Amino acid sequence: MSDLFPVLRLMCALLAMFAGALLVPLIASFYADDGLWKCYVASILFTLLVSAILWFSTRRFQRELLPRHGVMLVSMVWVVLPLFAAIPLLLVSYEINQPMSFTHAYFEAVSGLTTTGSSVLSNLDQLPLSLNVWRTFMQWLGGMGILILAVAVLPLLGVGASQLFKAEAAGPVKDTKLTPRMTETAKGLWGVYVLFSLFCALGYWWAGMTPEDAIMHMFSTVSLGGLSPHDASFAYFKSPLMELIAIFFMMAASCNFALYFIALRKGNWHGFWRDVEMRATMATLVGGGLLVALLLWAKDVYAPLEALRMGMFHVVSVATTTGYTTTDYLGWPVFAPVFMIMLSGVATGAGSTGGGIKMARMLILVKQAKREMARIIHPSAVQPVKLGNAVVDNRMIFSVLAFMLMYGATVIVLSMALLLTDLDPVTAFSAVLASVHCAGSAMGRLGPSSSYIILTDFQLWVCTLGMLLGRLEILSFIALLTPTFWRR
Repeated sequence: MSDLFPVLRLMCALLAMFAGALLVPLIASFYADDGLWKCYVASILFTLLVSAILWFSTRRFQRELLPRHGVMLVSMVWVVLPLFAAIPLLLVSYEINQPMSFTHAYFEAVSGLTTTGSSVLSNLDQLPLSLNVWRTFMQWLGGMGILILAVAVLPLLGVGASQLFKAEAAGPVKDTKLTPRMTETAKGLWGVYVLFSLFCALGYWWAGMTPEDAIMHMFSTVSLGGLSPHDASFAYFKSPLMELIAIFFMMAASCNFALYFIALRKGNWHGFWRDVEMRATMATLVGGGLLVALLLWAKDVYAPLEALRMGMFHVVSVATTTGYTTTDYLGWPVFAPVFMIMLSGVATGAGSTGGGIKMARMLILVKQAKREMARIIHPSAVQPVKLGNAVVDNRMIFSVLAFMLMYGATVIVLSMALLLTDLDPVTAFSAVLASVHCAGSAMGRLGPSSSYIILTDFQLWVCTLGMLLGRLEILSFIALLTPTFWRR
């Protein structure tokens, strides 16, 4: 039990930060004069109260954060924070006479914070501005990672910050140290994130969006979350220029933000353009977009230019785990939606705001497979696995293999759980992939024109678990369930 006190002590600081984040929808409520400010004030006060209770209970415990504490805190944050994020959703839903159940509110909060973009809400255009701001702002918070923000701004986390950073970082980049101090690294990454956000919002505004729409879609674009305040998603605007801006920022956000940080810090973009993972990600997105565009043209679905527009936008949107749509792509030749959803597992970089397996892992797997095939022909050959000029050590290779094993097992188990509820196989399997990839885009009964409201509470909890496992990258959460983790 004493092992939990350092974690709970840090949790109180994170809850205080989260209460500050709730000021954003509160300001939006005053701006829109929707009369819902009391819901957000109540949410802030309750969150601060719980934070104060935790601080008072653990104020005498000060210990260096160990790796186990980092894993415990990250897991706790992604399970507990959605509880507090769901409070304004619940209060506002009752205030506007569209009451949500706890299951629906928690699902919506997890979907937002993990940048999945699945939703149980409908009639989005009629929802209060402040509620839509909160839905999209949650994605922006979760995009770069709440704990990385905490490392950047809370002196309390200065001790042991490296353990938190490693536990929170996504993909095989956990040991990357961009500056001597992890606090400075976190500040740098969030600085780049904020800069991207500013340019994205200005771009949307310049292209014709209202300031409110520009800000909310910026939240969803740079985080690769994809929630929109409109039922029609990006089709609401009917603007090729806005779609082009969205494509640019979705592709940019799918790259490792550490590359931008290094390039801006050194004033040299040479390393950025030579990065193997970035080039593979861009090639996958552009190549995939052109392939789908060619298919749509060849099958006479669209004229050539319209096929290029539709193919590029939807491949980039789905593959980067964003999920914006301008049409129901389930009406396309079946290869297209299946291909796009498969890409959503790999077409984002480690250290990006996207979900999925990450391109770096796929590159390591491919290179390891090539090495094993070479060993069949030349058993004594020494052939290191490389990413660019960097040699990948065996520990990293085994970590990737373990991740892929647990990833496959997770998808199978969760899919079987949904099939037990008599959900059709296409909907069940694609819903699990959408959840574990934190992508939101699914097929069957959960296509672009559908809402997750059609699922039962049990089915929603299965998808919620998938989103949490995907955001925690599976191994961290599974480690908590092993007896070895809890032994001193």
